[in-house]
Amino acid sequence: MIEKAKKIAKSYNDITIGIFGSHSAKETGMAAKAFGFKTVVVVQKGRDRLYTGYNRHLFDEIILLDSFKDMLNEEVQETLIEMNTVFIPNRSFAVYVGYDAIEREFTVPIYGNRFLLRAEERNYERGQYYLLKKAGLRSPVEFQNPDEIDRLVVVKVQQAKNPLERAFFYANSPEDYYRQAERLIKEGVIDQEGLEKARIEEYVLGARFNANFHSYALKDVFGNFDFVGFSDRRQVNLQGFLNLPAKDQLKIDVPVKNEEIGHFGVTMRESKQEMIYEAGERFIETCMKEYPPGIIGMFGLQGAVAYSPEADSRLEFVIFDVSMRVPGDPAIGPTSPEMRNLSLKHGIRIEDPLDLTMMELKKAKETGRLSETVT
Repeated sequence: MIEKAKKIAKSYNDITIGIFGSHSAKETGMAAKAFGFKTVVVVQKGRDRLYTGYNRHLFDEIILLDSFKDMLNEEVQETLIEMNTVFIPNRSFAVYVGYDAIEREFTVPIYGNRFLLRAEERNYERGQYYLLKKAGLRSPVEFQNPDEIDRLVVVKVQQAKNPLERAFFYANSPEDYYRQAERLIKEGVIDQEGLEKARIEEYVLGARFNANFHSYALKDVFGNFDFVGFSDRRQVNLQGFLNLPAKDQLKIDVPVKNEEIGHFGVTMRESKQEMIYEAGERFIETCMKEYPPGIIGMFGLQGAVAYSPEADSRLEFVIFDVSMRVPGDPAIGPTSPEMRNLSLKHGIRIEDPLDLTMMELKKAKETGRLSETVT
């Protein structure tokens, strides 16, 4: 599939930026239009008004489908290829279309490494935790069995009715775990299948940071990677709990859900930033070896800065999750001081991390190297 996509990309006279109508489609459309690219958005009926109505100016073409899965139809793919589409993958694309289909059936050139999308899955044997371990990066201690719980843990379970989100709960003993799990199953928040696949990991006491990066295919032109900024999440209904005094939190007897609803920008002391750059660099090097050609485009290392268990005076970056594609965080651009830094580095105005994607695609097309940026 990689060679077929590269061959298709070589035949393009120009580029249309394609995006799945969800999770960062607006951000992608803005960056693409700012760099003069045509755009096409693939949307599902009933979930399209944000793109077909309110933000119609961002998209030159709209492909409206009964179901997101229909984008695998031959006529849809042929239409995208006739438009000279380079597709920007996001989380919704990976979840709704599926890894097998993306790897074997979707012939449209993808900016990035289509085979790394699967590695985001936490239960995949060569997934993100495998890669973090290979890179020598710290992640929370995992408990394989609830009966092993001997400290405060967070249990990350797929929500029963939402394939994109998880329902977290916290436990400090096996008894606490079983009691909460039973309750959440009865309430329909999770199901037994999700619970059996859940990840149980230590709760890391630290300041949370989503560290966001852009890794280049044309490393001889732009360098290995750029750091684009930090952010943190706002989550329903966790945010509501945290806004209350502790005494009032105890009055509320409903399960806490960590469904992501938004982001906000944060900063880190410069004296601690080097370890973040090093983490990004090591992760890129590992992915290059394990999933050639490695990471192309944006990715995120989501975690916390916490004290080392070996030395309580040393701070470490503990990584909870990895986003193998556009992290879906429009807050990074307007709140990150790195945009000015990157404007100075590249000699053009950079206002959003996805501008770097468009910058590389533009240079790749101008120099006849577009096939190097896609799989």
